Amino acid sequence: MLEHGGRLLEASRRYGIAVAQWLDLSTGISPFPYPVPPIAPELWRRLPEEEDDLVSAAAAYHGSRQCLAVPGTQAALQVLPRILAARRVAVLNPSYAEYAHVWARAGCEVASVPEGAMGEAAKNFGAVVLCNPNNPDGYVFPGERLAHMRAQLAARGGWLVVDEAYADTPGGGSVAGEAGAAGLIVLCSMGKFFGLAGMRMGFVLGPAAILARMREELGPWAVSGPARHVAGIALRDRPWQQAARKRLHAARHRLGDMLAACGLESAGSTFLFHWIPHPDARAVQDQLARRGILVRAFDRPQALRMGFPGAERDWERLESALREVAHAVS
Repeated sequence: MLEHGGRLLEASRRYGIAVAQWLDLSTGISPFPYPVPPIAPELWRRLPEEEDDLVSAAAAYHGSRQCLAVPGTQAALQVLPRILAARRVAVLNPSYAEYAHVWARAGCEVASVPEGAMGEAAKNFGAVVLCNPNNPDGYVFPGERLAHMRAQLAARGGWLVVDEAYADTPGGGSVAGEAGAAGLIVLCSMGKFFGLAGMRMGFVLGPAAILARMREELGPWAVSGPARHVAGIALRDRPWQQAARKRLHAARHRLGDMLAACGLESAGSTFLFHWIPHPDARAVQDQLARRGILVRAFDRPQALRMGFPGAERDWERLESALREVAHAVS
């Protein structure tokens, strides 16, 4: 099983700390989630209605008419290898481990490629898969670079797959508005910026033929009626979105300043996490966990990924823990 963020039950058992006492900063999910409105009881009794206005709301939000609702972008990743005619796949490294995993499991030849070599990979592979902004280091591919890569791949019948889980704020390098162009598939999530990871809602943007095949693969009623209802409301709520972006922008800078003051320098960030290289990343992770704070640690390269607290008491708790831990592992 690949390691992911969250998994509080496992952390609770390992460290003997009750789940309710943890501060989970391991997942890159917004600490300011969309306030889910009451759900009418009949939505739980009826089969989902795909003729609702969810797709139009998502299309307007992402700036693309070519849009398919899916039960989380992880579900889309699972079926993409069966849909795309690509046997040799280049995957950005470091990045989300599931990319390489799902393509390798489908029998594809998978190469882990550093950021600087992705342009060359577009000339030689049938598909290039990346996250933009990248998870976990926050690197942003400029839009023009992605457009060049897409054109190279499309000219040979290849595909550029861009996961935009962290691209809901300005400066994220989004290419969602270009979805429908040959050779481009964009994955969008409502789990990160909207803070609704448990709802399992996402969208795939791309050519109509690919979306039709994915719909067939996922089968009928793939997305629940209550999830469709909540997502449609959230996607149309522009005032909430603007306020959330401001709060996340402030949190991003606050955590960066806090890390620097504690001697833990950030080397990259998005609007939902910071990337902190450290020679003893696992030791820092362990020391924070002993204080009930869960963060992600990586081994190649050694680094931490840390999300943002929400409540003021949690910011104070984190700052105190960081100061203690930085002193202990220095």
